[in-house]
Amino acid sequence: MFDNESVQQLAAQPSSQQRGLSISLARNPAEIAEAQRLRYKVFAEEMGAQVSGTGGLDIDGFDAFCEHLLVRETVSHQVIGTYRILSPQKANEAGGYYSAGEFDLTRLSHLFNSTVEVGRACVHQNYRNGGTITMLWAGLAKYMQTHNYEYMIGCGSVPINDGGHMAASLYNKLKDEYLSPAEYRVFPRTPLPIHALNKDVQVACPPLIKGYLRLGAYICGEPAWDAYFNTADMLVMLPLSKINGRYASHFLK
Repeated sequence: MFDNESVQQLAAQPSSQQRGLSISLARNPAEIAEAQRLRYKVFAEEMGAQVSGTGGLDIDGFDAFCEHLLVRETVSHQVIGTYRILSPQKANEAGGYYSAGEFDLTRLSHLFNSTVEVGRACVHQNYRNGGTITMLWAGLAKYMQTHNYEYMIGCGSVPINDGGHMAASLYNKLKDEYLSPAEYRVFPRTPLPIHALNKDVQVACPPLIKGYLRLGAYICGEPAWDAYFNTADMLVMLPLSKINGRYASHFLK
């Protein structure tokens, strides 16, 4: 297992943006609940998503199979950032990857033994800066290196409160440069009807997707419509060997 001592070493020499933050994996149900509470606050209260769970917690059936990466503010000890991580072995136990509910992943199936899925990424609105995201990504990179995993996949989400025009325009903007090779292509089970939408809206790339692409990630095909979260989701794939050299020395130590 990826131990907390290893992940905490990532915060041993924090940058100016990272001072006052610590990183660890959840060690017990109470710490997992802290991540679920932050998720509820961001997804349900801020975004209006129809999340499952009760008592102000975002809970689904995959949580029990995942490890939960936590970033804390060191003075208050409040969890202000989280990711959940699903390993290949735990994905088998869970009956597959979460993203398989949104996409046909057949063309990636030969890579599953070396593929980690990440999801439910969120950061408290008062801490949405480079330092928090950097610590989360460094934790993910450490996890993958520790277990010799090569690929990371996850859903990059775009709100569709406007009917989907922004999401269609973003995909149209990104596909020429960032679309994966055909052998890594996935297919949405409930496609966003991009051909019926305006694809020329001026749109800024959401920070999380933008960050993945800067690291060297692919977008693996057209977006799916997630009715529960009211988002358009693009399957993002990052081969560890493809990480942009500008960032490799920072994340891969």
